[in-house]
Amino acid sequence: MHEVAQQAVQFIDLTIYSALFLFVVGFIGGLVSGFIGSGGAFVLTPGMMSLGVSGTVAVASNMCHKFPKALIGAYKRYKYGQVDLKLGLVMAASAGLGVQIGIKIQHLILDKWGQAGSDLYVSLSFVAILLIVGSYVFYDAWKSLKSGGTEQVALLAKRLQAIELKPMIYFKTANVRISLWFTFPVGIATGMLAATIAVGGFIGVPGMIYVMGVPSLIASATELVIAFVMGLGGSINWAMSGMVDIRLTLIILAGSLLGVQLGAIGTTYVKEYMIKIVMGTIMLIVAFSRGFAIPKYLNQLGLLSMDAGKIDILSKISFGSMCFALIIGAVIILGSMWKARRPVYAEEPA
Repeated sequence: MHEVAQQAVQFIDLTIYSALFLFVVGFIGGLVSGFIGSGGAFVLTPGMMSLGVSGTVAVASNMCHKFPKALIGAYKRYKYGQVDLKLGLVMAASAGLGVQIGIKIQHLILDKWGQAGSDLYVSLSFVAILLIVGSYVFYDAWKSLKSGGTEQVALLAKRLQAIELKPMIYFKTANVRISLWFTFPVGIATGMLAATIAVGGFIGVPGMIYVMGVPSLIASATELVIAFVMGLGGSINWAMSGMVDIRLTLIILAGSLLGVQLGAIGTTYVKEYMIKIVMGTIMLIVAFSRGFAIPKYLNQLGLLSMDAGKIDILSKISFGSMCFALIIGAVIILGSMWKARRPVYAEEPA
């Protein structure tokens, strides 16, 4: 009974304001998810944590909402011919193993350092990975833009595709032939991150693009298939640990289901480098936001001495920059869709 009560304390009290905020976060997370293929967790998890939701509950609830949303997004983009189903299932198999490893890591951290340690781990992971991956994706998008928007296969991917290490496998939609062994590290890393910090897409999508040589449009669509499989398996595991707050799950899912369809439609109107620009921009802003939340957790663990006033200011900056990231993401996606559709309207007969 004590253990159950202790876990129940982790669930926040919901107000109309926080529910509305979560719906908007869910909508923009879905918009981003449908557009760039990631589960949108790098928007949703920090968004929930900015309201005071613990890291583990945010991760678990986010993962639980992921699989129905990903299923709808994947189906939508499959109809546009953007999903490589074979690639998605192959990647999902190794990602499923990564999910199990990631959940064990998160439980070990929670048992040893408590909730503050888990929150610190989630935030540090977000900052480190978002800065590294976001900077590279943004740089690559800039290179694509300079070359006229033509996407080039990464040098690493070319080298790996040239290695004849059996079994070799061909993915028709992606038009990629590569050793099955080179798909495993990308899949496992995707699953581990999805289970530990609820983010797998921004490793999975760049991994498919830069390691395997999959076109970004196909990679972003296929990631939704992987997200569905990971989300279903991970949700069951987290639910058995009592970490899923079904209220949060349903609210962000309601917003996400609306956003993911709009985001998927947007991919049919924009050039591929725009997907990278959106991904890189949001990643860097969210990394900035999570960085301001780190002193709070260090203070709770006794690793930093800071008065409550300064902690409160940093928390407000973190929350404000999080909101800014949501607005910027929505403006870039909807703006690029509108700009791309204008020539279509102009060509239509009166």
